[in-house]
Amino acid sequence: MAGTPVGNDIRRWRAGRGGMTQQALADACGVTRQTIIALEAGRYAPSLELAFRIARALGAGIEDVFHWRDA
Repeated sequence: MAGTPVGNDIRRWRAGRGGMTQQALADACGVTRQTIIALEAGRYAPSLELAFRIARALGAGIEDVFHWRDA
């Protein structure tokens, strides 16, 4: 299991947005592409502010994109 109990469906939502690139999402959220890569890989959980920015950029609700992983 990855290093954080917060899972996400960022990759799936990007694909649903016409194949939005990691760079396009990063630009929309004011972060680097490396940040998006790390989030998608589950290496860390985003701040609440960044989670909202990502969800908004993807046209989704925060709970549609992020979820708590059951142990």
